[in-house]
Amino acid sequence: MHIEYFNYFYQVAKVKSISKVAKQIHISQSALSQQIQKLEDSLGFKLLERSNKGVTLTEMGEIVLKYSENIINTYDKMLSELEHGNEDTNTVHMEACPSISNYALPCSLYIIKEKFPSHKYELITNISSKIKDNVSNDISDLGFVYKKSDDPNLNYYKVGANRFVLVSSYYYNIPKEITVDEMMEYPMISMIVQDEVKDEIGNLLNKSNCSYDDMNILFQLDSIEAVKSSLHKKHGVAFLPYIAIKEELYNKHFKIINIKDFDVNINVFMVTKKEGHPSKAVEEFSKTFKEIGEKSFC
Repeated sequence: MHIEYFNYFYQVAKVKSISKVAKQIHISQSALSQQIQKLEDSLGFKLLERSNKGVTLTEMGEIVLKYSENIINTYDKMLSELEHGNEDTNTVHMEACPSISNYALPCSLYIIKEKFPSHKYELITNISSKIKDNVSNDISDLGFVYKKSDDPNLNYYKVGANRFVLVSSYYYNIPKEITVDEMMEYPMISMIVQDEVKDEIGNLLNKSNCSYDDMNILFQLDSIEAVKSSLHKKHGVAFLPYIAIKEELYNKHFKIINIKDFDVNINVFMVTKKEGHPSKAVEEFSKTFKEIGEKSFC
């Protein structure tokens, strides 16, 4: 079985079209279809339902898709290590949730890099569930996530907390302090990837006999910067990490709206693999980060 089979299947499953992927990778549609057929024959299961409208995943196809990305990423990492040899042992591969990756860690990396100038750091933004999977599967050396999981292969070390605040444009017509019931009336801009934030807000709303589904969600966006852009246009309000809006608050572009008895604080954990064999660079990074912790965040 060739790794290309998984790669082809993964691309087709994501796009839901054999013809579109065939054009993108510059091979014929029939040749691509044959490659996926070989994967199906090798596994002994039909993975795709084909029709004039495109393709859909079978139940077995859903299972294969779940593991395909890890298989491809692991293979690519192996090739990278083979290509660079010992050089790659000085590289620390890490992943973090968007607000941590974009707004907290850059300063930490700079501080640790000064201490270990020969180290190389590769930081990728991802969602918590994938970060945990990638650390468990040796695709990443360590990660920074909001919540622990039940995976017995992983270690968690609390490195701080991220405070999420309700924020709006400085000129948006809303009082500086409101109640939970009042908050429910304002148009809310939410982030698609913030599952942990959604859960924490939902738990706090439940204490006020409300639910997350009762909120006036205007739309959902996939990045903090996209949410900021909507706030600048006075489209509504949003929960954002305080660390991501400090500049806008200082320049009076945004303002924080205080909600009575409603504080959203989410712990940040560094996650590593229990039974792994980390390089010296990974061990030194992990040890140093535990020492400097949250105070090194930007």
